[in-house]
Amino acid sequence: MSSIKVYLKWLVLGITLFFIISTFRNHWQAVTEVKIDFPGLGLLLLALIVTLFAHIWSAIVWIKILELFKYSCQYKWGLKIYLVTNIYKYLPGNVGHFYGRISSISKQGISLSVASLTVLLEPLLMAAAALLIALLSHSIGLIETTKNLNILFLQCLLLIIVLVGIHPIIINRVIFFTKNLKKKKKNEEIKTVYFEKYPGIILAGEIIFLLLRGLGFIFALMAFMSITFQQIPIIISAFSFAWLLGLVIPGAPGGLGVFEATIIALLETSSLPIEIVLTTIAIFRIISILAELMGAGLGYFGLNSEDKIRT
Repeated sequence: MSSIKVYLKWLVLGITLFFIISTFRNHWQAVTEVKIDFPGLGLLLLALIVTLFAHIWSAIVWIKILELFKYSCQYKWGLKIYLVTNIYKYLPGNVGHFYGRISSISKQGISLSVASLTVLLEPLLMAAAALLIALLSHSIGLIETTKNLNILFLQCLLLIIVLVGIHPIIINRVIFFTKNLKKKKKNEEIKTVYFEKYPGIILAGEIIFLLLRGLGFIFALMAFMSITFQQIPIIISAFSFAWLLGLVIPGAPGGLGVFEATIIALLETSSLPIEIVLTTIAIFRIISILAELMGAGLGYFGLNSEDKIRT
């Protein structure tokens, strides 16, 4: 299975890069004619600031996930761990950021199973938030995520499974099961309730995170052209669905390739000039990486705190 996943990852990356390169090749002359003025540079700077704030907001949401499991930590410590480990996803395997956070939490005396759940719940809720935005946008006609009713039904089913799966009853049963497997004595069971509240507020926080990321993309787009108020929901919807596919489809770290190919396909049929879309996508990828590097620098050099989680 691991060999198949590696080949699948390279296949997806190859297909998406071929599509992106082919699109750029067909429109390269128009792309070279795209100009940016001084106010446009200011909008790109604003896009960078908003994207950086989106990552900081995501770190705060992650800290709130810890609190759902009855673990509270210093905000400085939580922000530092999240922002610094955020760039680990660019390491081979694409899971370095998860491992870094799980390791940091485990060092505070929390069991590996609970530490893993607090970390893995975040991308699950992110995916649910993105899928919720995409399906809502599809239902009201903002974007068309698919023409296949079977795929649309599968998307709805996956969303329902995720929303039910994050219920406290399910989460607690998973923790109980994994902990009781490690017990030597069959008559010794764990009765602690780790998860009491449905994470609806966390899901709302992840939706805000996606809206902030989409807003950053809109500011980058506005650096090259003016957009109408009616176009904003379409762009946000396309961004959310592209971000979702970049999260769940195996490929390069950070959804590189998959995100770009998807948003090109979604916005190519809109009224937005393709050369502007291509230029914005290329610049926004640079903005995203710079924001993550700035966040890691802020966490490493600007946030000093003791490693401490309180139960």
